[in-house]
Amino acid sequence: MRKEDGSFIDVAGINTHYYEMGAGQPLVLFHGGAFGHPTAADSAWDWSTNFSSLAERYRVIAIDKFGQGFTDVPRCDEDYCMSAVVGHAVKTLKALELGPVHLVGHSRGGYLVCRITLDYPELVRTCTIVDSNTSSPGVELNNIILGNPPEPRLSRDSHYWIFEHYSYSPHHITKDWLDVCCEIAKRPEYRLAWTKMETEGLRLRQFAPRLAADKSKMFAMLRDEGLKRPTQIIWGKNDPTASIDQGWALWDLIAKHRSDAQFHILNQAGHFSYREHPKEFNELINAFVQTSGSS
Repeated sequence: MRKEDGSFIDVAGINTHYYEMGAGQPLVLFHGGAFGHPTAADSAWDWSTNFSSLAERYRVIAIDKFGQGFTDVPRCDEDYCMSAVVGHAVKTLKALELGPVHLVGHSRGGYLVCRITLDYPELVRTCTIVDSNTSSPGVELNNIILGNPPEPRLSRDSHYWIFEHYSYSPHHITKDWLDVCCEIAKRPEYRLAWTKMETEGLRLRQFAPRLAADKSKMFAMLRDEGLKRPTQIIWGKNDPTASIDQGWALWDLIAKHRSDAQFHILNQAGHFSYREHPKEFNELINAFVQTSGSS
């Protein structure tokens, strides 16, 4: 995976950045975080430790979500919400003429792939949710675990501190990852999103309450209808911000309607479990795809 190999596609007027490699069944990766986040500039590069190996078996596409990475930020305040992120992801899958696909989503990207699987099952072959307190019941601990990082925010030292505190071990915090995070954080678009979310208050006034309402709807759908596609959960045993109990609670909701639901725990792994143990993570993805969605 090389940064210069990224491509762009117009998605309903939004210049959307993604990486693509390999051939075979499409496997689509969605990262976590949110636009204008004051702690870390997440992007599709989060998957850099897994991408090339997965591409040996699949057509792998890692997409910069709406307003993150090198994808355009929202053009109106109304779109600073998670439902707009989900809508953009769906439009991107269609613009790339993908589907049905194997979806993999981490953290807030886990919520995204769960919602796509619920609302657009025709686009999905399998769904994998990774360390996602956004898609699980319970209270997130980010404000406690990640409070008071080094200043200035979004600097190289601050990014390293955040990722270290997310992790069981910092061995996966690579130079290239920090380079890309810092490059993204310096973009005028990222600063605009930060202003909108933090300075102008859209995060507390709009993003958070809308997401809370959307989550309640999602939990009701999982409880009453269930997911229509094979689903697995992968969780870091030592995730300090999304507890393993939250993962089990989400699995209980999903397993109620799906006898084939799977839950896998990666030991000695934190929030970025897929980066801390890329070989084991990729093997779980391959086994799940081959047994659950190869047809």
